[in-house]
Amino acid sequence: MIHEEMAYPPCGYLSLSPGPLKKCWSRGFSLQVRERLKQQVVEMKEKFPGFRPGLAILQVGNRDDSNLYINMKLKAAAEIGISANHIKLPNTATEADVLQCIASLNGDPAVHGFIVQLPLDSDKPINTEKITNAVAPEKDVDGLSSINAGKLSRGDLGDCFIPCTPKGCMELIRQTGIQVAGKRAVVVGRSKIVGAPMHDLLLWNHATVTTCHSKTSTLAEEVGKADILVVAAGKAEMVKGEWIKPGAIVIDCGINHVPDSTKASGKRVVGDVAYSTAKEKASYITPVPGGVGPMTVAMLMQSTVESAQRFLEKFQPGKWNIQYNQLTLKMPVPSDIEISQSYIPKPIDQVAREVGLLPDEVELYGQTKAKVHLSALKRLKNQPDGKYIVVTGITPTPLGEGKSTTTVGLVQALGAHLHQNVFACVRQPSQGPTFGIKGGAAGGGYCQVIPMEEFNLHLTGDIHAITAANNLVAAAVDARMFHELTQTDQALYNRLVPSDSGVRKFSDIQIRRLQKLGINKTDPMALTKEEVTLFVRLDIDPGTITWQRVLDTNDRFLRKITIGQSLTEKGFSRTAQFDITVSSEIMAVLALSDGLDDMKKRLGRMVVASNKKGEPVTTDDLGVTGALAVLMKDAIKPNLMQTLEGTPVFVHAGPFANIAHGNSSVLADKIALKLVGKDGFVVTEAGFGADIGMEKFFNIKCRYSGLRPHVVVLVATVRALKMHGGGPTVTAGVPLPKEYMEEDLQLLAKGCSNLNKQIQNARMFGVPVVVAVNAFKTDTKAETALVVQQAKEAGAFDAVVCTHWAEGGKGAVALAQAVQRASQTPSNFRFLYDVKLPVIDKIRIIAQQIYGARDIELLPEAQEKVALYTKQGFGNLPICMAKTHLSLSHDPEQKGAPTGFILPIRDIRASVGAGFLYPLVGTMSTMPGLPTRPCFYDIDLDPVSGAVNGLF
Repeated sequence: MIHEEMAYPPCGYLSLSPGPLKKCWSRGFSLQVRERLKQQVVEMKEKFPGFRPGLAILQVGNRDDSNLYINMKLKAAAEIGISANHIKLPNTATEADVLQCIASLNGDPAVHGFIVQLPLDSDKPINTEKITNAVAPEKDVDGLSSINAGKLSRGDLGDCFIPCTPKGCMELIRQTGIQVAGKRAVVVGRSKIVGAPMHDLLLWNHATVTTCHSKTSTLAEEVGKADILVVAAGKAEMVKGEWIKPGAIVIDCGINHVPDSTKASGKRVVGDVAYSTAKEKASYITPVPGGVGPMTVAMLMQSTVESAQRFLEKFQPGKWNIQYNQLTLKMPVPSDIEISQSYIPKPIDQVAREVGLLPDEVELYGQTKAKVHLSALKRLKNQPDGKYIVVTGITPTPLGEGKSTTTVGLVQALGAHLHQNVFACVRQPSQGPTFGIKGGAAGGGYCQVIPMEEFNLHLTGDIHAITAANNLVAAAVDARMFHELTQTDQALYNRLVPSDSGVRKFSDIQIRRLQKLGINKTDPMALTKEEVTLFVRLDIDPGTITWQRVLDTNDRFLRKITIGQSLTEKGFSRTAQFDITVSSEIMAVLALSDGLDDMKKRLGRMVVASNKKGEPVTTDDLGVTGALAVLMKDAIKPNLMQTLEGTPVFVHAGPFANIAHGNSSVLADKIALKLVGKDGFVVTEAGFGADIGMEKFFNIKCRYSGLRPHVVVLVATVRALKMHGGGPTVTAGVPLPKEYMEEDLQLLAKGCSNLNKQIQNARMFGVPVVVAVNAFKTDTKAETALVVQQAKEAGAFDAVVCTHWAEGGKGAVALAQAVQRASQTPSNFRFLYDVKLPVIDKIRIIAQQIYGARDIELLPEAQEKVALYTKQGFGNLPICMAKTHLSLSHDPEQKGAPTGFILPIRDIRASVGAGFLYPLVGTMSTMPGLPTRPCFYDIDLDPVSGAVNGLF
């Protein structure tokens, strides 16, 4: 661990020189150790392909002697096959810098041995003892932490690391063949590095040990009693040959420089023992140089290999060592929040460690949630991806059919019950529906993301960041129009490119605008009058503005508003509206970005309006791109949480599933796929039914991410299928009609037409389908058996009845096993359409093949938008259909699997930054309203405990 060299020379061989008995000893014992270690590493690699023992050496400063010793270690590690990493901090590093680096190395699963090179060559005061004890004991391969030293002193030799020099000395003693037990041993020196641990090591090998030091008055007498003598005093030739007992074993750990005029350097190296006279009396003696030094390096390598072996015994490479929570199931099943609050989540930093994230890749937000830095994806870029599973559903009732619950149940089954590496990736819910009619979205019953109140409320503030960014754009649009209407070209230019001490300079974003305009100038004084006009005038056509303000609250009275009514706005008012935050294009940008740079480019491409020439006006034209990226710099990091049973969850992004694509973020999926490894699983959820969320997952999300799914899990319920068979209307907050409470196989069989169509839709993309029949207590065995039969006949790979809501992961084990089997089958994934097709053709393909329509009809406004977006260069974007989720058609009253209808397209809008066009099918609101009795009636706060009470 912490290693302070004793100036060992860079010689390559060990020797134990024989004394009067003339016993010869090979000078190559350290090489023998290295060869043995090399073979052990080869065997590790054969058993665990891709695995290598890892050694980290942390250095502060740039001392020449430290550099020399580190190079020796790096060379030895390379010869043996150990992956050695030299981390070098400048001599300006503070104690906090060193501790931060140590924390990172402690958490790196690829580092099995870790030493800090001493002395610490820093200009700043650093407490060496504090540094020593900051290193994780299980990686302390030099054995100098207080924990390892304490274990050695207690005799726990099999459960600690022993300092490398004493360990090497002990190996040399053993190689003489002399029995240590019962011998009298003397150690001269009491340093923490050699003397003290050497005493303990000899003692627990059953020698009778005396430790001498500078205050020992009878040193010669004590030395003369020693059968085994180890000297580490740091004083040149202090132990005289005549003191030594005849036949003793002498290990000289000292190294000192004494004057010698015969040497070019004017000095020579000697040990702590007068070698020339001592060798005449000792049976074995180590020379200086060339004795203990090479063994110290060899023992460092041996401890690193031993640490790697311990790691392999405890952690199978590629397999997480994860602590799962044991559920205590109750009947009847309590409320969701009662269940959530009855389980104490693991500390989120523990979850991060369990899945292989490093400390510096995790940003804690309290004890139960954290953000994960994108550096994790860069570190893991060469790791193979796991299996990619998407959960979708049949066309739902307004109550929902349990996709989130099934997603959580499936990952709990795969992880806690089948012991697979598995991650759930889900959307962050909007607070609007949480307090409105829907309630929370953390799953339900014994399949939840916890703590559910954290999940359903602010989480880490991503939605608030989107609100701020979105409304900054809206403010910029209206402010720019106001200023252009009230100022001359020159006045605008003077304010946009102000003079600072007589010097004007374009900002980077202004240079980009000039280039877009074809003005290749960088000197603000060089623009012509016409160029100034082009530069300062966005000339936005107010009738084309598509960018609205947003709020994360259901407020129907903001659906249409008038802005600019203050006298200060000089009469420049217009009609506008508020949408709910999750419908903002910035949310879709966040979900589809694959990094900071990509997000910034997408933010800059967002189109807010057209100018009076019909050309698109972007956020980059407004000059706001950089500011948006700053507001979103933390939101782009996925949020880490956990399920009730302790499996990891990424909660990230929450775009609408109608005017946007309704899927969690690409980045969360990519990081999760790397973390689970090639045999693991990532389960993500697509919003609404398969005709909407799944279709967009394939055609939009997978197209941009480059990821290819392995299995579709299609959630179905008896309740919803009865509705599709002609059952009565299902209304949220109203008790179910009796038809849904009693067995009716005929009604159910008729409704399976919707199930069959959605299976067909999934198979259209070349991916195997597993149907999860989410069972309710009112379902009969005959009904669930009928759904399973229908699903298999329709082409599902398998269909499984699940009881995870009431039983947690245990109730989804059969589903998990079916998903495992399906993931082993060949996947022939393909997109539904080529993006280069005309816009109308892409819409028609979706309408006919996914929805079952006979054809489409574009209303005049939609026809105009097709022409406009094609002219503006947006015709090659994917299509994101915005239609009702309550029917395969545009009419929510048409249940089952309708065919032969004409799908009306009333308008088309563009989310250019996100990267899609969204046709509007029928009417819909992007600002929900509150019902008569909103969910917030049931939500309260306990003023004593601070606990959230009520229903989510």
